[in-house]
Amino acid sequence: MAPHDLATRARDLVRIHDAVLAGSAPPQRPRALVARSWARVIDLGMDPDARTGRDPLGPGDVEERRRTSRLALVVDEIRELLLSAADASSYLVVITDADGIVLWRSGSPRVRRQADGLGFAEGALWTEGAVGTNAIGTALEEGAPVQLFSAEHFETAQVPWYCTASPIHDPIDGSLLGIVDVSGPALTLHPAIEALVTASVRLAEARLWRHHEERLEQLRRSAEPLLSGANGPLLVVDDHGWVAAHQGVAVRDRVEAPRADRAVAVPGLGVCLPERLRGGWLIRPSSGATLLRATLDLSSTPAMLEVRGGEAPWRVALSPRHADVLALLAAAGRGGLTAGVLSHRLYGDGEHQVTVRAEISRMRRALGALLATNPYRLGDGVELSVVSG
Repeated sequence: MAPHDLATRARDLVRIHDAVLAGSAPPQRPRALVARSWARVIDLGMDPDARTGRDPLGPGDVEERRRTSRLALVVDEIRELLLSAADASSYLVVITDADGIVLWRSGSPRVRRQADGLGFAEGALWTEGAVGTNAIGTALEEGAPVQLFSAEHFETAQVPWYCTASPIHDPIDGSLLGIVDVSGPALTLHPAIEALVTASVRLAEARLWRHHEERLEQLRRSAEPLLSGANGPLLVVDDHGWVAAHQGVAVRDRVEAPRADRAVAVPGLGVCLPERLRGGWLIRPSSGATLLRATLDLSSTPAMLEVRGGEAPWRVALSPRHADVLALLAAAGRGGLTAGVLSHRLYGDGEHQVTVRAEISRMRRALGALLATNPYRLGDGVELSVVSG
């Protein structure tokens, strides 16, 4: 969009913004995403002309969050891609953690000074609840990429800006790691920015996955003496349940994340007791049973899954959403369901496939090989009955 068109669009958005916040009829309705965000912010009692949420963490606290963030493994690659663009002299690259706290900020010195005046600095909390509608905070709320332009922001002080943000997830367990954002003066918005941010997130997630594969290979090599001298079926897995090595059992890629205080249910092995290894776990069967019979009780609060495959049952509480997913997969049978079908059945449309994949990934951390993928279905050797509420 040309600068003239951007200026016209900015003026139109200011009129919409002012009318909505004054309680009068706007010349056009704001985008649905913007309207949802404004409604949340208004419910919080925020004042668009106020300057709230400007109490950043100190440098020591920021450094500690950087040190413990997995984004530290890929921050250089994210910045290298985003700052190599031809118009990088007119924007900032900002990376937050999952709480919305700015951990890294790079880019144009001129724009950085403007951001300092806004309080948009390292250590700042940039959520909707802190600073109103903004791409970082709204992406956290919506769980999806967000681009905001000019007066689509709630705070008047942010109207001269555009911001484009996308959540970044850990490919190991689907957990949210933070937000990657590009922000700059509104009239400098380039149409390629959105695609550039998306590409940086995909690159970072792919690099995190490669790092994970390297760790699995290290675990596999360290377990080779154990495998060569073992009798009977066993698995070697990492702390998240990803399989580094297996012997005598057909396992796809992942089992339930082991814990020292409870048994693990593995199709083909039954109920197993995990044993701690350096960097991972050894999983061997505690009985001869290989068929896992599970019951999903939707009448309890929370919903409860009980698995039997050996001497003692194993139980886990499920969130309402995870119980819904499991019930749908049980009804689907061995054919399973795609992410698109699950999105329609859970949310009423096909626009939430990324959310569905993240939910399944989190479920597999708890349930492991009880769930299979491509398509999503119950694992081989699992029988599930559902007790409805």
